[in-house]
Amino acid sequence: MKKKIFSGVQPTGNLHLGNYLGAIKNFVALQNEKDNDCVYCVVDLHAITVKQDPKILKDNIRETTAAFLASGLDYKKSIIFNQSLVPAHSEGSWILGCIARMGWLNRMTQFKEKAGKDKEKASVGLYIYPILMAADILLYDSTHVPVGEDQKQHLELSRDIAQKFNLDFKTPDFLKAPEPLIQKNFARIMSLKDGTKKMSKSDPSDLSRINLTDKKDEIINKIKKAKTDNAALPFDDIELNKRPEVANLLGIYSSLNNQTLSKSINEFSGKNFSEFKHKLSDLVVQKISPISDEINRLKKDNDFIDKILKDGAEKADKITSKKVSEMKKIIGF
Repeated sequence: MKKKIFSGVQPTGNLHLGNYLGAIKNFVALQNEKDNDCVYCVVDLHAITVKQDPKILKDNIRETTAAFLASGLDYKKSIIFNQSLVPAHSEGSWILGCIARMGWLNRMTQFKEKAGKDKEKASVGLYIYPILMAADILLYDSTHVPVGEDQKQHLELSRDIAQKFNLDFKTPDFLKAPEPLIQKNFARIMSLKDGTKKMSKSDPSDLSRINLTDKKDEIINKIKKAKTDNAALPFDDIELNKRPEVANLLGIYSSLNNQTLSKSINEFSGKNFSEFKHKLSDLVVQKISPISDEINRLKKDNDFIDKILKDGAEKADKITSKKVSEMKKIIGF
């Protein structure tokens, strides 16, 4: 059965190895599976739930698109666009916002985490953005959505909204309830400086992450300085689980090498970190440097990036404007 895949990435700049291994690498694999229809969105409307510098936002939209393309997403196979170019996302979000319930939103743990202690100062957009996310997904009749564990709750909200719309207006299966695609292995890449914290662009130390735009020397230096411990590499999973930094580095190696963690443990068990880090550096440079070079090349060609986004938006608009039009008829507009 044909899968309709939708996923989006916020244009926050400085996409890193965690974004690549936890999401974009999987996007490429899904795109290349036979019979999958894939839509990949730069979700710039989501980005403005917090204040943005207009020039930086525009640059980040282009850089995120460049990262998509450089990583292997093909605009001839997948629809690639930025959200703000397709009006149906905003319009559909309002309609679905009238279906969703306050109690559902009040349960969203990500708002509580992002808003922090002083949630009264958080934007309304930050509170209701899961409804926009639901519109993003439901307008394409998506059957599957690649999500991390932290986004699974939002996908459940999308399912609840779809089911309530269908029930309220007696239109069975008009809005499809999507299924999550949760990456089982290497979905969470951790900081190179602290194996208990997720790799993040917001970390003040650039040594905590490998950016997709890093040069060869920067990659080698960051892996060389990555936190480890004094013991040799572990012999089994039980020992590895007690050593988060080591587990993270072996996970990165395994994911980039497309092999199981067990195989990587067997390959390096008992060896010292200098040998392992040398091989890890070579592998990361081999896999990431071509992406970095291509991102930097594409960033010099704004016209090309903008055309990809415009063409993708036109394809997305044909799908979503039809769906919103049908929603309006059902509602009585």
